[in-house]
Amino acid sequence: MTLEKVEACPVCGYRISKPYLICKDHSVSGEEFTLVQCASCNFVYTNPRPNEKQIGKYYQSANYISHTDTNKGIINKVYHLVRKKTVADKVKLVNRLHEKGKLLDIGCGTGVFLEHCQKQGWQTKGIEPDEGARTIAYNRLNVPIEKDFLTSFPNEKFDIITLWHVLEHIHELNKTVEKIVSMMTTDAKVVIAVPNIGSYDAQLYKNYWAAYDIPKHLYHFTKKTLESLMSNYGVRLVEIIPMKFDAYYISLLSTKNKYKQINFLEAITEGYKSNKWAEQNDNNYSSLTYIFSK
Repeated sequence: MTLEKVEACPVCGYRISKPYLICKDHSVSGEEFTLVQCASCNFVYTNPRPNEKQIGKYYQSANYISHTDTNKGIINKVYHLVRKKTVADKVKLVNRLHEKGKLLDIGCGTGVFLEHCQKQGWQTKGIEPDEGARTIAYNRLNVPIEKDFLTSFPNEKFDIITLWHVLEHIHELNKTVEKIVSMMTTDAKVVIAVPNIGSYDAQLYKNYWAAYDIPKHLYHFTKKTLESLMSNYGVRLVEIIPMKFDAYYISLLSTKNKYKQINFLEAITEGYKSNKWAEQNDNNYSSLTYIFSK
């Protein structure tokens, strides 16, 4: 397979990068991919990478929960146990950020978050590239769930636009951010959740860190690099919220990558250490939710 090469940093446009890490696709192919770091702004991204037509096969896992809602396996059972609270927290957040209006969830998966928003009185729409997940979401919600964000909902404005662990997957990163900003109402908020490579668990597990998740994850953000990307399009960071559960969940997946089996005790121990470390180190939690406004 011929991979596509990213010629310039997606954040600052600098054309020189240096090797950062080599990671293995632990979930599907077993192939190795290179992460590089921009020599100017330090943004880390997967390069070279599968193109948009090739990337689909790397999502073809029965255990990819955001596309299937599967409850098979101990890790997915743990995920489902915690999801009720995390979804409730997400809905509580958007309710706090804006009075109920129009909400767009990009990468909505099977529509669980949108369903809860809909019940709270939000007018919801979604974007989901995966056909199976899109069908589940439509059947769940009976609202428009489109495949391609860049061609969908022309001239429409939204009060809340959410991307829950989605931005790191998008090939057309800059075009996507540009369109997101164009779709914001005057007082809209954009909510972006992504893993944080500045976290304790990222440094601990290195190339086994599950949140690198290559090649599905094309970009690997820090607080500085995500803020820089968004500021290129005239939006400002107004709040950062830690996703403390992710330290445990990502550590759990990382132990499976490292040892070929789950180590619950280590995951709990290191997840706790990661959150405690973040408290003392500029809130560098395993994953972070960012709130942006115009």
